[in-house]
Amino acid sequence: MTVRIIPHQGPGQGGSGLLDESPFSLAATDAYVRWRDHRLAHHPRTPGDLIVEVANPAALTPAEEGALADRLARCNMAVYAGPAEPILSREGLRAFGRRFGLERLDANMLSDIDGITPLSVAEGGTRTRYIPYTNRPLAWHTDGYYNAPDAQVRAILLHCVHPAAEGGANALLDHEVAYILLRDADPAHIAALSRPDAMTIPGNAEEGQPPRPDSVGPVFSVMPDGRLHMRYTRRKTSIVWAPDPAVQAAVAALEGILESDTSYILRHRLAAGQGLICANVLHNRTKFEDSGERGDGARLLYRARYHDPIHIQHQETLVP
Repeated sequence: MTVRIIPHQGPGQGGSGLLDESPFSLAATDAYVRWRDHRLAHHPRTPGDLIVEVANPAALTPAEEGALADRLARCNMAVYAGPAEPILSREGLRAFGRRFGLERLDANMLSDIDGITPLSVAEGGTRTRYIPYTNRPLAWHTDGYYNAPDAQVRAILLHCVHPAAEGGANALLDHEVAYILLRDADPAHIAALSRPDAMTIPGNAEEGQPPRPDSVGPVFSVMPDGRLHMRYTRRKTSIVWAPDPAVQAAVAALEGILESDTSYILRHRLAAGQGLICANVLHNRTKFEDSGERGDGARLLYRARYHDPIHIQHQETLVP
């Protein structure tokens, strides 16, 4: 399958020359409009449009990989639907990621020794202090929003071993579409959220772990490869937004989008054997309830977070 995408041509919020050819430059109106129109025209219409049936996620066929690449090119996310049994191994998950250029795992204090994190309700220990390891709802965020600038999370894999008895669905919004909706509403929102001090996550210290310093940075940035990156959390505590009125207005506008009924927000509950691959798009999770039984009756997902961006093989680029 041929994948047709618009390339990200470079960073910049103004200036001259090639920088102004980037759709993410506020000075490049024509480039932005062409990119925006193409992006929105090819966006999936329903959650089902994200799903690709695969026989074995650890050994994709060229057709399966192409179908997943098509969805990634159109909206930065795709869902594979593999068999519930046998359960995909952790090495199988890593093999899947390698098909899309994902190698460098974002190991953290709560991941296992191989860098992959099992997501389930923790019964004790440090994990009980963090919402991903409870059955409580997770607010809108991108992963690793507290990471250092040189360790940003560029891609995520989520694999469902066993879903909850009830709940646990994700809402997904391509961060590039969030950018579009904000820029179309007011380009000043993009300028404000691109400030280097827009969002601060205060440092954290856990016993036996090196302290994490304050994480200060923009919401929107353009990476050296020219792709748009977003770090965001809707948490209300342990976060400091720049007091500038423009930043406050931009944050409110973004929250309004996330609260809206826009058709660009896609909602899906992963079933056993299904998995999500995405370029760290905006996502949340609803509250869930397990069956009351541990082990096979409990919700369990594997999560792998990567510093690498998703790489699509054999893509044909299209500049409108």
